[in-house]
Amino acid sequence: MTLTLVPGQLTLAQLRSLCSPTPPQVAIDPSCREGIRASAALVKKATEGDAAVYGVNTGFGKLAMKRIAREDLATLQLKLLRSHAVGVGEPMSERVVRLILVLKATSLARGYSGVREEVVDALIALHNAGVVPVIPCQGSVGASGDLAPLAHLCLPLIGEGEAFYQGQRMAGGDALARAGLKPIALGAKEGLALINGTQVSAALAIEALLATDRLFEAAVISGALTLDAARGSDGPFDPRIHAVRGQPGQMDCAAAYRALMVGSEIRASHLEGDDRVQDPYCLRCQPQVMGACLDQMRYAAQVLVREANAVTDNPLVFEGLMVSGGNFHAEPVALAADALAVAIAEIGAITERRIAMLVDTVVSRLPPFLTPDPGLNSGFMIVHVTAAALASENKSLAHPASVDSLPTSANQEDHVSMATFAARRLTPMLSNTAHIVAIELLAAAQGIEFLRPLASAPALEGVMRLVRSVSPAMMQDRSLARDMQAMQHLVASGAIGDATETHIAELHALRLA
Repeated sequence: MTLTLVPGQLTLAQLRSLCSPTPPQVAIDPSCREGIRASAALVKKATEGDAAVYGVNTGFGKLAMKRIAREDLATLQLKLLRSHAVGVGEPMSERVVRLILVLKATSLARGYSGVREEVVDALIALHNAGVVPVIPCQGSVGASGDLAPLAHLCLPLIGEGEAFYQGQRMAGGDALARAGLKPIALGAKEGLALINGTQVSAALAIEALLATDRLFEAAVISGALTLDAARGSDGPFDPRIHAVRGQPGQMDCAAAYRALMVGSEIRASHLEGDDRVQDPYCLRCQPQVMGACLDQMRYAAQVLVREANAVTDNPLVFEGLMVSGGNFHAEPVALAADALAVAIAEIGAITERRIAMLVDTVVSRLPPFLTPDPGLNSGFMIVHVTAAALASENKSLAHPASVDSLPTSANQEDHVSMATFAARRLTPMLSNTAHIVAIELLAAAQGIEFLRPLASAPALEGVMRLVRSVSPAMMQDRSLARDMQAMQHLVASGAIGDATETHIAELHALRLA
């Protein structure tokens, strides 16, 4: 199946499809080709005139005042790609690189960049053939475009650099040959258009956003399971409480918690005679905390979908004119990524607090450290320590990257966004928080065992069965390392939401549209 994309009209659903483990083949809607040809013609005209046009017949950055001879214009673009391909670090994931290829192609296809159709088609051909350029993950400050990573992305287009093909890393030219593709010759401005832009930062942030969506759903479910294991109250989820505050994420989360708790025998067993007046904040304030995180995620989704559709190179072509500007500055992506980082950290922080509450017999009224024979057994004592370590690590990683800036290009580029790191650091944060949620699911399931034969809510019993499919109840100490890893995989994959079995509209409404 081929996914036909209209440049400037990509949706979050399409981005989710492009980020899947097996992305579809893509095609660019033919309606954009006239605009591509018109902008390329203007660049060609500029090469024939005497006026200085940045990136067409001048140097780059601080060297913009240097004029380039007409016979050297094609060489200028080749040298640009080669000189800027100076990234370091491990290669970016194939999934991210394939998304970058599509985002770059659709941005250029909007017809404001002055590149020929052949350039757009070559990017799409790389994606569809499974040629994945090797992009080192470090080396961009997120302004003047993601210069170094995009240069690495585009070297294989001209038969240089490196690429993965059919699982093997090889020279870019060899990858093209094996895939039956040929290198292209760059024209004026085309090298600059290829490496100027925010597609790397945006792709990294989009992948993280979609992973946060799955993680968030699992964390809401694990919080509901902990609430039942601790015999907490669902009274704080009363819709009237949340309506008078009016925060949309909070109201939506409260509805999801209410729906998850429907039919719980455990909840019914302590509706009367419970001397606890109010639950700890980690239980009672879940809609307020998680709802605020959801609002952050929704904000980030709006920004990142806009950025996926944006034209972010420089200069741009408008109605016969070439205009220099600064759309390559990735501050919107940086701020959205920072917002996601804070949300991810907070999801993990409140989850860690619930784990701490479960192992504290004074608060949870469950056996100490969730073991029936404490002393001889340590139970979940050190499992909680692992969760605490990961939550603390996230606090450092959540420091906003966007508030940092180092001037580059001899102070010509004197304020930068650091968006690429802002987005890249989300991946380890997501892994940390997925592990924390996995630990909570194990701990909450252990707590439910002490309340048997009472059943939790039907939706949560489906989650219990999934947990027990990878981790038996722990009545005597054993290493839970493999159990935790298996649960983390289920959290990250989205399987926790699927395990609720019955369709819960209120839970599914939390997913990013």
